[in-house]
Amino acid sequence: MILTFRHFLTLALLFSGPIPSLRGADLFHVATYNLNNYLPRGSESRPPKTAESRAAIRHSLRAINAEVVALQEIGLPEDLLELRQSLQAESCNYPYWEWVSGPDTNIHVAVMSRFPIVARRPHTNESFLLYGRRFRVSRGFAEVDIQVNTNYSFTLMTAHLKSRRVSFQADEAELREQEAILLREKVDAFLQQNPNGNLIVLGDFNDTKDSATIRTIHGRGRFVLTDARPAERNGDTALSSNPRFDPMTITWTHYYGKEDTYSRIDYIFLSPGMAKEWLRPETYVLSVPNWGTASDHRPIVAGFWSENR
Repeated sequence: MILTFRHFLTLALLFSGPIPSLRGADLFHVATYNLNNYLPRGSESRPPKTAESRAAIRHSLRAINAEVVALQEIGLPEDLLELRQSLQAESCNYPYWEWVSGPDTNIHVAVMSRFPIVARRPHTNESFLLYGRRFRVSRGFAEVDIQVNTNYSFTLMTAHLKSRRVSFQADEAELREQEAILLREKVDAFLQQNPNGNLIVLGDFNDTKDSATIRTIHGRGRFVLTDARPAERNGDTALSSNPRFDPMTITWTHYYGKEDTYSRIDYIFLSPGMAKEWLRPETYVLSVPNWGTASDHRPIVAGFWSENR
């Protein structure tokens, strides 16, 4: 029997050990990581990121070694440059990058890549009406096209939605949902034009799976997205006793000190086309000792095969 690329993908999803190589395909990883105020010099309202914390972030980024990383809570372009240069000095190079401005002048979203970024569509002036008042999306959205090899590319959208901190201007959950609606509009526009297109939507969405925010981004019908749902690689295999629930694996990505709670609020969503190349065994939450030295978030990673001929 001759295995085709699609046959191999099916086997890979069932494979419990290291993923073997396949001639004619490239394995690559995409990650998202909220760096928790990566501001080496600080700002008027935020303290400087310590050298110890920055080193811990680099340790986590080297550990996941993803070819593409979406970042949230990065400071100015020079702060992104400092991170990239520090990683390069540690043999972890990201020559291609995107940084997106927004109304929030302290923290931003960005993308680092080892593959060329061949198109950029930053969304920096998104706004919505809520109870007769206009609000802007504080951090904007990044949208880039990434060329993995001659025959394979994908589009990445990343966002950092309204935090769960109380807002005196409006209900924070409603603000976050409105931002999610705008993000989903970008997703729908892409998929209506490219029904089989490769799209990854990821970032810090600051809400849990059953929220209106996440249901909005997830979508429904023809263009529903697949939730990669990364989990710790700790050997857990137990299923829930309720077949409607997800497996009982450890998926939390964020610690909220005020409530002393751990939640999954960072996500990697995949379009129908992208989900065909997705590798579940290469998808995980990074679990390392003293992870909190780096950030109050943990990075999550998803693996994919791309055809290269």
